[in-house]
Amino acid sequence: MTEPKHIRNFSIVAHIDHGKSTLSDRLIQTCGGLSTREMREQVLDSMELERERGITIKAQTVRLEYLALDGETYVLNFMDTPGHVDFSYEVSRSLAACEGSLLVVDASQGVEAQTLANAYLAIENDHEIIPVLNKIDLPSAEPERIRTQIEDVVGIDASDAFAVSAKTGEGVPEVLEALVQKLPPPVGKADAPLKALLVDSWYDAYLGVVTLVRVVDGRLKKGMKLRMMATDAIHEIDRVGVFRPKQEMVDDLGPGEIGFITASIKSVSDCKVGDTLTEVKAEATEPLPGFKPTVPVVFCGLFPVDNADYEDLRESLSKLALNDSSLHYEAETSAALGFGYRCGCLGLLHLEIVQERLSREFDLDLITTAPSVVYRLHMINGDRLNLHNPADYPDVTLIKSVEEPWIRATILVPDEYLGPILSLCTERRGEQVELTYVGARAMAVYRLPLNEVVFDFYDRLKSISRGYASFDYELEGYREGNLVKVGILVNAEPVDALSMIVHRLSAESRGRQICERLKGLIPRQLFKVPIQAAIGGKVIARETISAMRKDVTAKCYGGDITRKRKLLEKQKKGKKKMRQFGKVEIPQTAFIDALKMSDE
Repeated sequence: MTEPKHIRNFSIVAHIDHGKSTLSDRLIQTCGGLSTREMREQVLDSMELERERGITIKAQTVRLEYLALDGETYVLNFMDTPGHVDFSYEVSRSLAACEGSLLVVDASQGVEAQTLANAYLAIENDHEIIPVLNKIDLPSAEPERIRTQIEDVVGIDASDAFAVSAKTGEGVPEVLEALVQKLPPPVGKADAPLKALLVDSWYDAYLGVVTLVRVVDGRLKKGMKLRMMATDAIHEIDRVGVFRPKQEMVDDLGPGEIGFITASIKSVSDCKVGDTLTEVKAEATEPLPGFKPTVPVVFCGLFPVDNADYEDLRESLSKLALNDSSLHYEAETSAALGFGYRCGCLGLLHLEIVQERLSREFDLDLITTAPSVVYRLHMINGDRLNLHNPADYPDVTLIKSVEEPWIRATILVPDEYLGPILSLCTERRGEQVELTYVGARAMAVYRLPLNEVVFDFYDRLKSISRGYASFDYELEGYREGNLVKVGILVNAEPVDALSMIVHRLSAESRGRQICERLKGLIPRQLFKVPIQAAIGGKVIARETISAMRKDVTAKCYGGDITRKRKLLEKQKKGKKKMRQFGKVEIPQTAFIDALKMSDE
């Protein structure tokens, strides 16, 4: 057990691609956490997906030992956190387990939207913040200008911000020294009843559930019987260890230390992120405050291609939800796609990552329905319903009003791209709140309806601004809107998986787009197939797939025309009959391709 005064716990926070993971690599290297042979780039990004995309998805913890200039050895526990807005829950949990933060800012790009959001999260958690200017080895780096920008925009003193290059290792020793001098040590009593915060958990095929804990009071030892205060589950500890960054077993963990435990936990439901662990013999009276639960923003249906994989999907989702506590899911059925699950995520990237992880880590073939948001329906009889799936939309005559979620978006963009971005926000029914300037960059704050953002808003924003714009948002609440359900009918049969809720003004164009798209995706039949988009009983768009025609007169050589006419009349009757009774099979790929539509 290490004395609390020799422990420093901190998180590394920044915008996407400002160099958090590279700085983590240099800290590990400088403190001798790994040998030169074991080192590689993005050493903490253990997932194949993270390394491919160059983004951090999971917050990772490392324990390092640092010999300071005062001759004392300090234990540094730090967390490398994700930068994307969709994984902000990972960041907020990491911050709750630490006492200080390293705020990394790219010296060539300056303060971005997520820099701002993460800095405010750290201030909310009463953190001591050390600003670090990274990438000073780049020719376009302007450390002095960025120092002023941090002070103006974030509102923290950056006069002594450290100029470093995480790539070359320049300035890293100074940062380590500052961590020891400036950050406060953790407060906790070793002789008090055990209180430990469950920060994270994941599933291991050999060990069962592994949990990451931060000890607040007391001591955590092997063989101890623990009670999880939220779920009341009791387990005996098998192993206690720390990440350096490789797993290493230790005898015990004292106040302020961060490590992992295994306790042969088989049931995934026993582990709840933010729970308090205490000893059965000497229980703590009050649990720790824990974390705020997440509010899912984007919902979509996940269905297995083969219905026999439904059980595998259920098991895989429960293991994934253990590792990713911001994922919500519930069972649902669809007439077209069979049994599946409705998943709630924090954004489109989060949704994409969930899909990717399910197919890679658990080897599942899935069909995904269109992303949608949660609407609130106020009924005439006074009831209030939450609508997750457009297919469940009740009869229009029973609805008094429909409310949709709105967000408050912060967009930071260079001045020359401001015009097209403002017109994009206006096009998506946005309301301007403020427009301010930070040097040569504009900061636009808009209120936007969430259903206009979930499809391709981010992609359009990036393409308009050549990748320079940054975007951050928070949920603001619900507002009444003029919304309608657009249903899709194929051969007069409604297809529930393709129905969507849109604003009345854009309903017609969206309906026409999807009909045109389906015309190219559904194979031709032996009879004419009408594709219609309708609001209630009113058809607003229509496309027709022409029938395949067999040449029935091919065998007639010469002779009277009446023979040919007779055959054609017979064919016509057959087609009429087919149209009445024929069924149109919609290929499963058509569901996804029809919904991958751009709003342009």
